[in-house]
This record gives sequence, structure tokens and C-alpha cells, in this order.
Amino acid sequence: MAKIEPKKTAMPEQPASERIQNFDEVPYGYTEEMAIAEAKRCIQCKDPKCIEGCPVEIDIPGFIRLIAEGDFRGSVRVMKEKNLLPAVCGRVCPQEDQCEKFCVLGKKFEPVAIGRLERFIADWEARQGEAEIPKPAPPTGKKVAIVGSGPAGLTVAGDLIKLGHKITIFEALHKPGGVLVYGIPEFRLPKEIVFREVDYLQKLGVELITSFIVGRTKTVDELLTEYDAVFLGTGAGLPWFMFIPGENSKGIYSANEYLTRSNLMKAYRFPEYDTPIMQGKRVATIGGGNVAMDSARTALRLGAEESIVIYRRSKTEMPARDEEIEHAEEEGVIFNFLTNPVAYHADKDGWVKEIECIRMELGEPDASGRRRPVPIENSNFREPIDTVVVAIGNSPNPLVPATTPGLETTKHGTIVVDETTGRTSKKGVFAGGDIVTGAATVILAMGAGRVAARSIDEYLKTGEW
Repeated sequence: MAKIEPKKTAMPEQPASERIQNFDEVPYGYTEEMAIAEAKRCIQCKDPKCIEGCPVEIDIPGFIRLIAEGDFRGSVRVMKEKNLLPAVCGRVCPQEDQCEKFCVLGKKFEPVAIGRLERFIADWEARQGEAEIPKPAPPTGKKVAIVGSGPAGLTVAGDLIKLGHKITIFEALHKPGGVLVYGIPEFRLPKEIVFREVDYLQKLGVELITSFIVGRTKTVDELLTEYDAVFLGTGAGLPWFMFIPGENSKGIYSANEYLTRSNLMKAYRFPEYDTPIMQGKRVATIGGGNVAMDSARTALRLGAEESIVIYRRSKTEMPARDEEIEHAEEEGVIFNFLTNPVAYHADKDGWVKEIECIRMELGEPDASGRRRPVPIENSNFREPIDTVVVAIGNSPNPLVPATTPGLETTKHGTIVVDETTGRTSKKGVFAGGDIVTGAATVILAMGAGRVAARSIDEYLKTGEW
């Protein structure tokens, strides 16, 4: 047996000094030689635990074995049996907390770089030109409406179209992709990749209707008169704020608006794209998740002299992916840990000029398992700031639940479903992704989509609820 390399094959990327000047993707991806070398680290376990850590049940050893053999086309086929968005998942999924966490090799060495290999085969297929389009199943005559074209909705569409059902996706924005296009920056997930994956679904036969606001253009009940089932995958697009003094000052954004302006509406290419955005010199981002990292790194690329992350816990408790934190640090983002805003101070014209914070210390663990931040009395301090991005979380937009009688929701505004089926309290209506869980990961939304798709197919065949 060949000697196993203890560390993952490194993936080349743009130097930090260069990438903060552009919005190009940071990692370059593997070459064929790098991918084969990394794939050969997989020991092809008889009882592969990595699959247990994958919400969409990809045959991970199977697609990796074919890469090791140089059969990239075969590897793509194995991948797409379970995942129609490999170029997306290979870039943004937290593999370190899922499949790679369970990798047997990881008990002794670094785990196999499953995410990087997933990205490699997706990019390899794109370079070949046209993707293989599988032969569709015979039409069933059943029609399904999918509300939202984010990861959950796209997964449901891909699974059900292959079973012969007629699928229509309704998207409120003018471009498909949901959070993949409005929330994740170009340097982390190029939009052409999302559109490529959506185009593949359209070639399978999925109909896409954009600029269609369910709850305004038509209600769910109206869709139910035309379709046999409806899937709600509208995500969590309602931003949270802290409700502290001065938070309504000019120059303070939700991360949703800040990132949507830059990502979907191309504000970083103003005036070519007619979308203005604050290009602050000293920008504070509040929060410690991936959205906060995206916002802080975007601020640098928009010309900030200082981009500061303010987080109420320590680095250990940050929910952002390690890779995203490392990239932010390399690019010069400043981290103020154990710090929490308590007020903003504006000038006479209402523009924010200072942020007032309080020092924190960590107490006992809370419900999340992380140690609870506790304010330190009389530790307030003020710093100059001209732009603030609040990235502390999101809830589902209330529009669909508010216009859908009989749809049960929680006190947090999420839709109540049977977790094993994705069924809601309303007959014929299913839901999954962030509208059910609150803001979570792309791959968990896809996993929920897969569960719902199976259940929708069963409902369409039997009519039983």
C-alpha cells in the first residue's frame, strides 16, 4: 500500500495583497494532478462514515475513487445522482463539520479534502462544455410549484423533475439562486457558477419564473388551484437588529442590504451598474458568522482603510468557518473580540460617526453550548466609525405565512413541518430550508429539500396526506 500523505493537498489561491483589490474568486481550485493526488489519500473504507455526515447522502468514496482513477466523467455522474449543485457545495459547504468530520483518515491525519474534490469535478465538467443531460422519466402529469430558488428549492426541483413531474420555480428576485446570489460574495462563490447550475436544471425541464412574489403576485392558495403540491423554500431574508440607541442613523446597514447591493446588484462595479453603496473608510461589522466575514471582507474590497469585526464572544466561539476567518485575517480584517455595541452616535446630519461598545467576559455555557457573554460594568468605550454592517442573524420573511391561512408557524416565524417528510399543517404544502430552521447552511437546506422531494413524490402518487 502506498504511503498516505498526512496533510491535505494544498489548494493554490490569490495572495491576500492582490485579492483585496478585486472581487475574483480567492482559491484557484485543484489541477487534475492535485485532485488525483488528494483522491489517492482516501483509504476507501468498508464502512464509510463520511456519507453519514452528508445531508444529501453523496456516495463520497465512490466519486473520489473515480477521481483517483482519472475517470472524471464517471465521478461527475456519481456525484449528480445525489447532488445537482456540486460547484456550489464544493465552495461554501462546511465540510469540516460534516463529511470531513467523519473521515476515518482524520483520526490519524488530516481528513480527505472532500469539498475541494467536489469542486474540482464540477469545475472540470464545466470546462468540457455541455453537461450530460440524463434522460427524463416519463411524464406523470403532476405539477409542483416551488416557491424560492435557493438551495432547498433547487434541490426539490432537481429531484422531482427526474421523476417525471412538471416543475415550476417562482422566484421573487430578478435572478435565481436565493441566498447563493444575494448573500454570498463573488470572491467566495462566483455568480456564473450558480447560474450554470440553474441552467442545468432548466435543461432538465424545470420552468423558472422570476420577479414573482408569492403572497403578492399570487398566494399559496391560488397556486394550489393550479398545482398538485407546493414547496416553500423562501429562506430567511428578514434581518435582525439590536434595537440600541442610534441604530437608525444613516450609514448603518443590515448585512442583507449591504451584501445584496454588492453581490446581486453589482454595486462594486458602480457606475457601470447603477447601484450606489457606502464606501466607508472605517467600517465595523457586528457578528461572528460567515455573513459577518463576507461583509467585512467586502468592505475591504470596496476601499475601506480599516474593516473591523466586533464580536461579543472570543475567537473560539465564532460560528464562521475556520477558512473564512483565516482568509479575513490574511486580508487584514481587525477583530475586536469580547466586545458588544451598546449605542451609535451620529453627527447633526444623522450620519453615524462613533460606535459605543462595552467589554464582555465569558460566563457559563448557554443553550447553544457556547459560553454566554456577560457585560463588564463601566467598561464602555467609543471609537470613530463611518459605516456599520449588522450581521447578527436573520428570520424568515413573514409574507408567505401571513398570506397563507392554515399554515402553522412558530413564535420565531419559522414554518412548522414534520421533519421526516417536510409536510406543513396545510394539505399539499411542504417546506424546507431556512424558512423552517432559521438561518443555517446551504447543504442543510439541500438535505431538507431532498427529504421533502421524496415526500412530495409519495403524496403525488398516493394522494394520501
